[in-house]
Amino acid sequence: MFNESASCSSDNPVGNKALPNLPAGNTPYAKAKHAQMVDKDPEKAIALFRAAIDVGDKVDSSLKDMAIVMKQQNMSEEAIEAIKSLRNRCSDEAQESLDNVLLELYKGCGRMDEHIMLLNHKLNLINQGLLFHGKRAKTAKSQGKKITISIEQETLRLLGNLGWAYLQQSNYMAAEAVYRKALSIESDNNKICNLGICLMHQGKVAEAKMMLQNVKPASANDPQGLDSHLKSYERAQHMLKELEENPI
Repeated sequence: MFNESASCSSDNPVGNKALPNLPAGNTPYAKAKHAQMVDKDPEKAIALFRAAIDVGDKVDSSLKDMAIVMKQQNMSEEAIEAIKSLRNRCSDEAQESLDNVLLELYKGCGRMDEHIMLLNHKLNLINQGLLFHGKRAKTAKSQGKKITISIEQETLRLLGNLGWAYLQQSNYMAAEAVYRKALSIESDNNKICNLGICLMHQGKVAEAKMMLQNVKPASANDPQGLDSHLKSYERAQHMLKELEENPI
């Protein structure tokens, strides 16, 4: 995250040494970041990001940052349309990042058909060896730290999201297929629990029960968040109990 400061120089409004991560200068993009991070003026920031795009100033970053600010202002639908209409001005290297922003926007707006379509598109890029520009890993930022994401990790993340999306649509057969594919790559308690839910929805209670017996209960007090299957485990166990008490 960017550092914040309440003061700035009148000659160079974004050149304050206390804000080393803000771009220097008086370009539209630099002013937009200042409006976003220092002035805390999202409307002004959005207008300046759009101005930066119009004049070709850091278009990749401007469009992504503008969409993120729009999302924060409950303007997700507008952010979606902005990305769709303006992404052709961005570089090839920026398209993957814009897709990731779109996925979050689609999810937040409940536009699950488009969410699923984009997830499948990204998985197809992996199958074609085109994601990460053909490399086996990429460097990304998470909570301000640089991390390395392998193509296998990205595949599992996308499959998990796709399975969840099919669950939201009550498309249990499709969700089951996706979770089985993910689990063939790597065992994961959260995906096992969700697969069990898919199976129970399809009347395969005995298979689901056998599968869930191998999953240890999750802990809500895990300080490192390792038990990420807490909610899915509770849902699966609750559903199993209900089905056993009230068989169809």
